Amino acid sequence: MSFDADIARTDKRASQVARRIEADIVRRGWNVGESLGSEHALQERYGVSRSVLREAVRLVEHHQVARMRRGPNGGLLICEPDAGPATRAVVIYLEYVGTTIEELLDARLVLEPLAASLAAERIDEAGIEALRAVLLAEERRKQASADEFHIALAKRSKNPVLQLFIEVLTSLTRRYALQSRTDSATEAVEADRMRNDHSHIVAAVTAGDAARAKTLSERHVEAVTARLRRHRPGDKTASPRRARESRGVSRLNNEAPRGKLAEVLAATIGDDIAACGWRIGSVFGTEAALLERYRVSRAVLREAVRLLEYHSIAQMRRGPGGGLIVTKPQAQASIDTIALYLQYRRPGREDLRCVRDAIEIDSVTKVVAKVGNRRTESDVAAFLDTHGRPTDLAFGENPRESAGDVRTASLEEFRFHVGLAQLAGNAPLDLFLRIIVELFRRHWSSTGQALPTWSDVIAVERAHQKIVEAISAGDDSLARYRLRRHLDAAASWWL
Repeated sequence: MSFDADIARTDKRASQVARRIEADIVRRGWNVGESLGSEHALQERYGVSRSVLREAVRLVEHHQVARMRRGPNGGLLICEPDAGPATRAVVIYLEYVGTTIEELLDARLVLEPLAASLAAERIDEAGIEALRAVLLAEERRKQASADEFHIALAKRSKNPVLQLFIEVLTSLTRRYALQSRTDSATEAVEADRMRNDHSHIVAAVTAGDAARAKTLSERHVEAVTARLRRHRPGDKTASPRRARESRGVSRLNNEAPRGKLAEVLAATIGDDIAACGWRIGSVFGTEAALLERYRVSRAVLREAVRLLEYHSIAQMRRGPGGGLIVTKPQAQASIDTIALYLQYRRPGREDLRCVRDAIEIDSVTKVVAKVGNRRTESDVAAFLDTHGRPTDLAFGENPRESAGDVRTASLEEFRFHVGLAQLAGNAPLDLFLRIIVELFRRHWSSTGQALPTWSDVIAVERAHQKIVEAISAGDDSLARYRLRRHLDAAASWWL
């Protein structure tokens, strides 16, 4: 076996062990400070060598779910993670797929008014004080802090899923804003308008007026959208990655993450790969060249490369002609990372449900709008044809009712909804829905939830057909009505 193949096998095994460790942490209830055992005990439990276990521990430490403490009374200790690794993983993927300003701000328009509405319903004295503190800080600086305000408002929604998704969108928006061109006088006027908007939103939230808070939030996001469109240096469909390329910016120094040097280096290399145009299959640099370029030790570089490989950003190839090869980022790495963090936050069923419903209703509206559009007609037609007719599974003369058939039908329920989101064409919302589906899947696998009945299978498939009929007819209101009814009726499948 070649050296490269041996490394690849070790990395794959380490990734599998890391996922098992993380699953064990979730099953134990995520008791921060608890030891999972010594290095030797963990080797025995997972049946792996010391090198594989140490590589797995590096990945677990990267996710900040546990850390290894050496010496007497040491072991792998469960940690309290932060949103950093999860947010960065999603931002990396969304930048790679070329998320546009239109998609980004459209996603914000779906989620931020929801957060404002929930904040008005759930606000307490501490929340009011926190929001007013943000307003006071803005007034003292004479400058609106969009990041701080929107994240603080999302936190007051008390929905961890919504809060994390808005943090991702805010991070991406910041990258656009840094590329905007505006003069100081215009900037001062717009800052005043933003502070005024923030003040009115906080007043509505404080008063518990959910409807007004939602409306004001919608208007504010629309105003932010208009501002970015006015001051964008390029076309309105440009992505933050393409904007950085056009201006020759290799990375955004003020966004370097905290943490170990290897994590900082991995984020830096990821930004530099993006700035170079993400040329899949190209050699970004040899190990020697990277050591010289980033001025780090070989140990730090190799640990950073492991993180890049885990997120499918790049792969180190040894030998002549080798080096750090740029690869195609995979959505699943981002989905796994953020789903794990949200498992720690323990969102409730209603938390998941309200975000899912908002994304799905928006998706079906966009798909209806595409009906009759020649440029997208083939994609829409293929989806409608696939889901608009009965299948032999549920409507044959002798339908089978085996557990395998029911599981297949259960998966088809998720595929239908993910398919609608993909067809809608908004990359952030598509990814967010897949993260929610992954959380439901993990809940199913960990709780041993009973399978749906065969009558449930038939009812769900018929609901899909009714939704597709409304979409095919271009009837937006009926499509949304039928989707809402279906989401309510199929709640047991998801929740």
